[in-house]
Amino acid sequence: AAGKIPGSFFRREGRPSTEAILVCRLIDRPLRPSFVDGLRNEVQIVITVLSIAPGEFYDALAINAASASTQISGLPFSGPIAGVRLALIDGQWVAFPTVDQLKLAVFDLVVAGRVVKTAKGDDVAIMMVEAEATEGSWDLIQAGAVKPNEKIVTEGLEASKPFITALVKAQEELARQAAKEVQDYPVFLPYTDEVYAAVDALAHAELERVYQIADKIERQNADDALKATVKDAIAAKVEAGELPAEANAQVSAAYKSATKKVVRGRVLTEGIRIDGRDKTTIRPLDAEIHVIPRVHGSAIFQRGETQILGVTTLNMLKMEQQIDSLSPVTSKRYMHHYNFPPYSTGETGRVGTPKRREIGHGFLAERALVPVLPARDEFPYAIRQVSEALGSNGSTSMGSVCASTLSLLAAGVPLRAPVAGIAMGLVSDEVNGETRYAALTDILGAEDALGDMDFKVAGTSEFITAIQLDTKLDGIPASVLAGALDQAKEARTQILQVINNAISEPDEMAATAPRVISVQIPVDKIGELIGPKGKTINAIQDETGADISIEEDGTVYIGAVDGPSAEAARAQVNAIANPQNPEIGEQFLGTVVKLATFGAFVSLLPGKDGLLHISEVRKLAGGKRVENVEDVLSVGQKVLVKITKIDDRGKLSLEPVLEGDESSSTVADDE
Repeated sequence: AAGKIPGSFFRREGRPSTEAILVCRLIDRPLRPSFVDGLRNEVQIVITVLSIAPGEFYDALAINAASASTQISGLPFSGPIAGVRLALIDGQWVAFPTVDQLKLAVFDLVVAGRVVKTAKGDDVAIMMVEAEATEGSWDLIQAGAVKPNEKIVTEGLEASKPFITALVKAQEELARQAAKEVQDYPVFLPYTDEVYAAVDALAHAELERVYQIADKIERQNADDALKATVKDAIAAKVEAGELPAEANAQVSAAYKSATKKVVRGRVLTEGIRIDGRDKTTIRPLDAEIHVIPRVHGSAIFQRGETQILGVTTLNMLKMEQQIDSLSPVTSKRYMHHYNFPPYSTGETGRVGTPKRREIGHGFLAERALVPVLPARDEFPYAIRQVSEALGSNGSTSMGSVCASTLSLLAAGVPLRAPVAGIAMGLVSDEVNGETRYAALTDILGAEDALGDMDFKVAGTSEFITAIQLDTKLDGIPASVLAGALDQAKEARTQILQVINNAISEPDEMAATAPRVISVQIPVDKIGELIGPKGKTINAIQDETGADISIEEDGTVYIGAVDGPSAEAARAQVNAIANPQNPEIGEQFLGTVVKLATFGAFVSLLPGKDGLLHISEVRKLAGGKRVENVEDVLSVGQKVLVKITKIDDRGKLSLEPVLEGDESSSTVADDE
């Protein structure tokens, strides 16, 4: 589709790439809630990119393609769903930007929604949001660009509505011309009204008590016991002929629905949540750095029963991830990997390659931090950040953002600003004939499962860096999301204070971390630095133990396990590419590189040799006559010499510096 041959060993497509998985999640999230409840037929939507123009994005278009194909398929689907990408460029929201345009933007926003009828006319209900500040946003903001704060992002949601409306109308027109008749697929409702009434009568009062227990494990145990009691009671009613036989299979679904009614009703009428908090209170917070001794940076962030370990690893830029996909991005120096082991929820399960959820959560945390990372030339390291969910009870992805900020600062990464994240929830229901919404700050796992929205917001104290919205509703009014954004800002400010109390400035780099420095050399000196068949650069690497990589613009990155090795390599690189002409009287600890009948050639610096004449060699033999230079010197031997003469052609004549004479001149060390 892009005119490229896959870079894999077999040169053909294999398992879905990370990019493909992320795009599939982007499409799945707004479409999944749009199918009729109780539809059990398998639905598979296959999206194939047939052709892609250079510099164009395809993910938002794929949302429209998936919706349009489903709309005309004859399935019971409450679409159309439309998706649009917007970029904030020079204070204006630009629809469907190109890759080049996005480089000028401070914020990248993908919104999916549907058109709904309201008392005031047609409106757009938002189904999904995926957004982030761009990699260049910090520099653009410092130069005077508009900050993507809560007000600006809310304006972006409003700006998406005309485009979503137009795309929905286009799909409706297509459906009028080409749609199949909607088929009468069997719909299996999870429970009947009769079964729900029986379950609610048995469980309602006790559910109100159980869902006031703050501790997750204690609450789960009480809930399991109550559910078992209800199942036994329903089974008895079935045996007595009071309920039909299928009631036994419907108990679990009816029980969950009764639980949702209790939890949501208490929030909407009393403003009190499962663990006794009000709608805006955050659970207790804790942050600690340097929790693992050997690693380059580590931290633990805890919010209630959610606990995340962040670990940072630094290395040479050559270790950055190479990407082979339809995207124009070919490499990535910041890699965020998120792991959700089964023990984090007290369960057993598969441990192995990351699942789609783990890939998505890691990518969200990655996008939240990219805008505040130091520039490549300012901090020339590849960075791998790993988030381990040690305990989970609500929003481990936003906990990962907080733990990563702590860990990166502990590793010495000079972040431009700390970033924190919070997960917002939503419950809604009909109260006195109107739909009432309540946004919840810092949702529990149960509130995520029983609520209507998972709205994750990350950012600095000044602006938003990442957003992700999923909903189980047919859409959410933009005004409700605007209120949730403001509520999230208050929570984010509290979390940033806890992070600041734990670590306010980048720490010193760990002794175990590699040292990477950069040198800028003239482009026309690159060949000289490399040498014939890499001879020169390999010699520097072998001698100093450093690892050297050269960019096309003349930037040389030098990495080593310690500072002295890196500095020694830098000195040799500068001697070749940024040379300073040696002066008469300057001393060097040189290396004998060649012997001749008339003397020895001594390497002072890479590419700079001088001649120690046989008449000078005799001084090393106590003034005795020397017949053969080999009797006094050997190749590889170190010898302290001084420049005595530089002829018109730049050739150097040397003399040995004997003990007692070293203090007379400056000594330069070729190591």
